[in-house]
Amino acid sequence: MQKKEMIKKRLIKIYGVEKGESAFKKLYPQLEQFSRPQIRKKELFSENDIVLITYANSLYKKGESPLQALHGFAGKFFKDVFSDIHFLPFFPFSSDDGFSIIDYHAVDPANGTWNEIKETGADFGLMFDLVLNHISAKSRWFAKYLDQEQGYADLAIEVDPETDLSQVTRPRSLPLLTQYPKTSGQKVNVWTTFSADQIDLNFASVDVLSKIVGVMLDYIRRGASILRLDAIAYLWKETGTSCIHLEKTHEIVKLLRSILDLVAPEVIIITETNVPHKENISYFGNGVDEAQMVYNFTLPPLMLYTFMAGDSTNLCNWAKGLGLKSKKNTFFNFSASHDGIGVRPLEGILEKDKIEEVIALVKENGGQVSYKNNPDGSKSPYELNITYVDAVGTGKQTDDPWHAARFLASQAIQLVLPGVPAIYIHSILGSHNWQEGVSQTKRARTINRQKLDIDDVMKQLRDPASFRSTIFYPYINLIKIRKKQSPFHPTAFFKLLEINSDVFAIERRAKGQTIYALTNITNKPVSISMKPYTSKTEILDLISEKIINPALLTLTPYQSVWLRNGDETTSTSRRTDLGQVCSI
Repeated sequence: MQKKEMIKKRLIKIYGVEKGESAFKKLYPQLEQFSRPQIRKKELFSENDIVLITYANSLYKKGESPLQALHGFAGKFFKDVFSDIHFLPFFPFSSDDGFSIIDYHAVDPANGTWNEIKETGADFGLMFDLVLNHISAKSRWFAKYLDQEQGYADLAIEVDPETDLSQVTRPRSLPLLTQYPKTSGQKVNVWTTFSADQIDLNFASVDVLSKIVGVMLDYIRRGASILRLDAIAYLWKETGTSCIHLEKTHEIVKLLRSILDLVAPEVIIITETNVPHKENISYFGNGVDEAQMVYNFTLPPLMLYTFMAGDSTNLCNWAKGLGLKSKKNTFFNFSASHDGIGVRPLEGILEKDKIEEVIALVKENGGQVSYKNNPDGSKSPYELNITYVDAVGTGKQTDDPWHAARFLASQAIQLVLPGVPAIYIHSILGSHNWQEGVSQTKRARTINRQKLDIDDVMKQLRDPASFRSTIFYPYINLIKIRKKQSPFHPTAFFKLLEINSDVFAIERRAKGQTIYALTNITNKPVSISMKPYTSKTEILDLISEKIINPALLTLTPYQSVWLRNGDETTSTSRRTDLGQVCSI
């Protein structure tokens, strides 16, 4: 079927024949007029793909805009480390640290300018958030809705407050409906899934769909090669249902994919759905018709449990199921993000008492727990708010000699799994919990959203004894090594190796090369033999650059080794030594 006809088919499935054909007539001229920019990406996925996740203002420097400061820092340290930068919402906003957008088409002047985004895009691929579930109550769009202007009258979802909404899945414990007065004096209750300031958009309106498609096309013009569909699971609402993962939500994602297949097929859609694994991967569709990537939400909490328990069994069993039918799909592997660590993705994997142990550890390590409302009126833990650096602590971080090693071990596992690694800026910078920020904002998520003075960061990086330094340089070294190895291609062959519950072990293979990636997840030495997997008596560890005997291998506490067994001669990057650290 031609791409044009597929778009029409999708619209008819969403809106019915008459409205769907009308929607096509309204929408298609936008696509015909779209001027396709040059996309940096030459292939869909590559072992070189490593994404940095950051707010535009995560770093600041006197005399520079935050975007300038971040670009300068990234240019100095990250040009051969990260392929792409995911800028979390950098638009004018009214709440939720950027996710309540006032103007989709503007850069918040406090962050910088579109030109500075463009300059960053000359050195890195760009990933933008398409926040399409909701918009700020202080936006012009919502003001026009309240004024009942043509094209905006159906912007929000009006609901009779007597309607039974008990089955609606709630990600927050705030009221689902918020009352607003229209200019006419009429008071209406509108759907606000996340907060009173975040007005859910009504995708039953073709006008709304057309506006959001316009936003998407604008982001591609601005250089975005990856689009994150924020909170996409809640997009379509139907009373009497759970209002999560509804069929028409999936159809909207498929429609956006069909549009991109026509106008910019290199652009990747990634869905953000903090839900159990089976629900999460439903957004791959049939492998070619929906998202190319999904956030691997089970990884962060399950890996945390793995290090807490000192047992790789559950992580290994779960990771066996990461194989996908289509080479056009892969996972977005992360351990930390601007949000907390989701709890729901552990459903069906860990027993309730094990989840409670994880929650207790997070609290002991200075974190907090966010709860959601359930349809029966009860509450359940939804998210653990803590930096991942401190999440893997023991509760006694000031007297924990293995803290940095344990965190780096967790990141080494993230780097070897099938998929594209995504690294939050506070992870690679080794940031601790920002308790002062939580006290200031009274919001738990602030704990891992600290804004850092570049001069302070640089001072710490110059000190080889600082915690930031002990994280930053070894982490960069791991990434550089990984990027040179074809078996770490996101869709390359993988097999979990059940060697010892104290060790997480995975085999990756591509282009005649095999890598055995092993990580000791305990604080004790572990001796193992790789004889069942390789007959070689000598094998190169890419991380230490030492030749070792795989039959007599002892891993020190939290040590990772990447054993290369093949003929590929790609050279590895040498480790950063203290002389380089001190030369900053």
